[in-house]
Amino acid sequence: MGLPTPNTGHLSQWKYDTVYEPAEDTYLLLDALEHDQLQLHEQKPAICAEIGSGSGCVSAFLAQVLDPHRALVLSTDINPAATMATQETISSNKHGNCVSDQVRTRFVQAMDARLRGNIDVLLFNPPYVVTPTKEIDATSEASAWAGGIHGREVLDLLLPNVASMLAPRGRFYLVVIEQNKPEEIIALLQEDGLTGERVLSRKAGREHLSILRFIKA
Repeated sequence: MGLPTPNTGHLSQWKYDTVYEPAEDTYLLLDALEHDQLQLHEQKPAICAEIGSGSGCVSAFLAQVLDPHRALVLSTDINPAATMATQETISSNKHGNCVSDQVRTRFVQAMDARLRGNIDVLLFNPPYVVTPTKEIDATSEASAWAGGIHGREVLDLLLPNVASMLAPRGRFYLVVIEQNKPEEIIALLQEDGLTGERVLSRKAGREHLSILRFIKA
């Protein structure tokens, strides 16, 4: 029997109108984490971080995956409504021994010095939709999905920093679509010492979603 999907019923409140609700990309990331549950338990992560947490569904689910292991789960988002939604999702789906914290920031910039080289599990469901550059961050809603050229403009700001953010044996789970050029991303991070592979894929309407998993040597 699989782990339950966190309840996000509170997202129907008007104050969360700008928050990205769980969708097929979210559920594919949950499936990848559950599939790797045994490996994650063996890893015994101390610090986990989700960038762009949105509803908080993934962060709350990660806490279940790691149970009964104790870890710090940090969730960041640039949308203040998303940080509030994440806090409420985690509070209403409390599982296990994980400690959580929510921070309004892009990527992990507000905590970069303290986290560098210490993140054991990093999660990112980026704004991956191909759009004109001007649509990136045009609204709070757009910040969750508008990815610019090749859907990569936001992601490409993070990629050069991933290896230095991760602890030894650290893992990075990334949601992509085919237009994001997944094989190119794998090759780029391989140059930084990360071994990457496509671990799950699924068609969702016109989108071909995949989860890329990278592990630092």
